Amino acid sequence: MLIGVPKEIKNHEYRVGLTPASVKELLSRGHQVLVQREAGAAIGFDDQQYLHAGASIVDSAAEIFAQAEMIVKVKEPQPGECEMLRPEQILYTYLHLAPDPRQAELLIKSGALCVAYETVTAADGSLPLLAPMSEVAGRMSVQAGAHHLEKAQGGRGVLLGGVPGVAPAKVLVIGGGVVGDNAAAMAVGMGADVTIMDRSLPRLRQLDAEYEGRAKCVYSTAAAIEEYALEADLVIGAVLIPGAAAPKLLSRDLIKRMKTGSVVVDVAIDQGGCFETSRPTTHQQPTYVVDGVVHYCVANMPGGVARTSTMALNNATLPYALRIADMGLRDALLSDPHLLAGLNICRGQVSYKAVADVLGYDYIDPATAL
Repeated sequence: MLIGVPKEIKNHEYRVGLTPASVKELLSRGHQVLVQREAGAAIGFDDQQYLHAGASIVDSAAEIFAQAEMIVKVKEPQPGECEMLRPEQILYTYLHLAPDPRQAELLIKSGALCVAYETVTAADGSLPLLAPMSEVAGRMSVQAGAHHLEKAQGGRGVLLGGVPGVAPAKVLVIGGGVVGDNAAAMAVGMGADVTIMDRSLPRLRQLDAEYEGRAKCVYSTAAAIEEYALEADLVIGAVLIPGAAAPKLLSRDLIKRMKTGSVVVDVAIDQGGCFETSRPTTHQQPTYVVDGVVHYCVANMPGGVARTSTMALNNATLPYALRIADMGLRDALLSDPHLLAGLNICRGQVSYKAVADVLGYDYIDPATAL
């Protein structure tokens, strides 16, 4: 199979779909790889490394889209990229379609076969291609929150871990999944006063055993969220409904009543955000203030540590890319129901139910669509 890797064009996005090591794996299986010039240069993967791995370097994304049978990216295709897709071409990347009707419309129009990293499942129900970026985003959320709590950044002027004689900051993590667990681990490690909320009692029991009293584990209700958010210096939104829009857990009214200079970090912003006042931001302008509360809502948080993120992502995505390239998309998906769950758009039809429901499209079963 001929596989293409375009350079990412989203604001301050330096990750790349395949590392030179991943390219070498594909070449060893008899496939060909085209890489756009300087696609990975910003994070230390220069063109010479790709050439050494066996890739061919081309000058433009247009050449990649015109020739490749499968496009491997990181972030969702931007409008110009969607318009370069062609019928039966495979797109393998993050899509996050639920809050992005324009992207969905363009992908449907393209006739391409679009596999979304974020909805591929594992046997235990987890999301293996979302997990590495969730780990990164969870850890970064505390790093970003701590920074923006500094007075010079618009925050309350609070040190997350406090010092002897001064209480630490109060951190509320809403959601006890991969993002929430990694956020809590960082916040606990920095000495903060941490509360984790979730609606799964088994998960709360796991987290309680994991943190051994270093973090409070509280069942999530509207009343509990209100109580703890009003006391918090930093609130991290870490909820996820696979493929669907995130629920709004902090209302505008609640945000208005929070401490002036407190910080909210919405890690669910890719899925529309879990705070009513959230809107996507970029690494260039990561924050804005609503009613005295600093909002950090960067839609590609892991892009801030792009080298680490790229390598972590490739560790997870490469085995599936190899399977698709070796077997062809149809056989690869039909032989693996967990990979089949990643098919969101197929030949002009929506083949992921949560996306179809949110955006108002007719749903077609992915196996039927293929």
